[in-house]
Amino acid sequence: MIDIRPFAGLGHADHGWLDARHHFSFADYRDPARMGWGSIRVWNDDTIGPRSGFPPHPHRDMEIVTFVRSGAITHRDSLGNEGRTGAGDVQVMSAGTGITHAEFNLEPDATTLFQIWIMPDRNGEQPSWGQREFPSADRAGRWVTLAAGDGQGEVLPLRADARVMAARIAHGEKLALTIDPARHIYLVSQVGAILVNGIPAAARDGVAITGEDRIEIHAVDDAEIVLVDAR
Repeated sequence: MIDIRPFAGLGHADHGWLDARHHFSFADYRDPARMGWGSIRVWNDDTIGPRSGFPPHPHRDMEIVTFVRSGAITHRDSLGNEGRTGAGDVQVMSAGTGITHAEFNLEPDATTLFQIWIMPDRNGEQPSWGQREFPSADRAGRWVTLAAGDGQGEVLPLRADARVMAARIAHGEKLALTIDPARHIYLVSQVGAILVNGIPAAARDGVAITGEDRIEIHAVDDAEIVLVDAR
């Protein structure tokens, strides 16, 4: 099953400094048919205005992945962590027993990002935060794992049976991925139109997949894909 969720039909909230699109129910956007996808609870497509951002606010028992599409986001939290995550790079916050954080765009231009929440496999652990740089050239024509719960490789850790991956696919080229039909795949082409097993999806559309053992992505344009594979 492959379900295309058009960008124009996503939940929308324009707060002035923040223009947010919600793939799943979030805040004031409620859609009982879209409460999540497997253990993926939130996928927000955010544009944050310059010199603005989210003031300090708490979370607990959630894996929060931020993939920065353009610009940069600066993180501060109650554990004393502080860091700037730039375009193409990723940060992961494991909220655990509780953490308060702020996320600000301190840049002179707007920042765009995907924020993805994944429900953890275990609750009540100590909170943590980390970030990593992932050179865009490394994912040209291939999948690169950015974060995962299996602890393998130099990736950001997740406390969930999930992995976050990204790839760049040049116009006219194809890239395949073998998947478990029992799992839940959600992907977005942040740039460029694509075909997923022959089904068209525009840039920033959501693509929800389950019951498939293989996906093949054909890049109609130069495309940049972010994908989550979750239980």
